[in-house]
Amino acid sequence: MDVKPDQLDRTTGHAAHPEPLRRVRALHTATTITVYQAYSPALGLPAARDGRFPPAWKRERMTWIKPSFLWMMYRCGWATKPDQERVLAIELDRAGFDWALRHACLSHYDPAVHTDRDAWRQQLRDSPARIQWDPERDLRLSPLPHRSLQLGLSGEASRRYADEWTVAIRDVTPLAHEIHALVTRGDLTTAAGLLPEERPYPAPTGTPGLHSPAAA
Repeated sequence: MDVKPDQLDRTTGHAAHPEPLRRVRALHTATTITVYQAYSPALGLPAARDGRFPPAWKRERMTWIKPSFLWMMYRCGWATKPDQERVLAIELDRAGFDWALRHACLSHYDPAVHTDRDAWRQQLRDSPARIQWDPERDLRLSPLPHRSLQLGLSGEASRRYADEWTVAIRDVTPLAHEIHALVTRGDLTTAAGLLPEERPYPAPTGTPGLHSPAAA
């Protein structure tokens, strides 16, 4: 399988084309975007089987979604951490995802964005979504210079994510294990060829932090 330039970049950590500090990169179509989460088998298996989150999925709690497959692998340890043994690819309606971005606030205080800390705290209380920009990862899960999106959903956003925006749910744990095995053997080129094709996503204007020079 040929390795796409953007995938090879994530293998080596060196971009063929300069990457902006922050960019939403994701597997997406004209109508959907794919994000990742990891759960225990008790939640992950029925969600993948039925294509929707089961009643046991707590809709009142904040949930974090990640468009970056490799950031998800970093977070769940290639699906080995307790209660993160099943990795799900959740295909979302783009209109819902964009709604969450437009109604989000930064999870941290940024003086370039917020009037003061009290204004930020108020926005944090009022917003149904939060955004973090974390270092993207390469195949060895080492940090890269540019950052990827984590989107936290709570309240209305969490409920709509589970019950309105989700189009399909797939269990991609076998893919995670296959890529991890290749990385362990040192076959990074083959591993990179199996990665989801994550391309720049046209996030809506005003997405918090997207054009902010804020430090980590």
